[in-house]
Amino acid sequence: MNTSKTIVLSQEEINDSLKSLPGWTIVKGPKLQKRFEFKNFVQAFGFMTKVALLAESMDHHPEWTNIYRVVVIELWRHAECAITNKDIELATKINQLFSE
Repeated sequence: MNTSKTIVLSQEEINDSLKSLPGWTIVKGPKLQKRFEFKNFVQAFGFMTKVALLAESMDHHPEWTNIYRVVVIELWRHAECAITNKDIELATKINQLFSE
């Protein structure tokens, strides 16, 4: 379980973080969102499995949808109704998984 402190980020901190998170945008909520496309359903589901294991290890779980070969992930901290350092950390690790 991840025990690091959760810190709500300012809009400026979020904007700075997005510079190093290709493809992630802010949507209403506020939430971080990214759309991932794969060759087929099996690859999309495999990616979701990897993200699920990562999210569980961080004790920080995404909202997501999967339609055939497309996975859309949204990250935000429900307890704070805000984007936090944990969302940025998870988004960074998700991008790394996608690049593998």
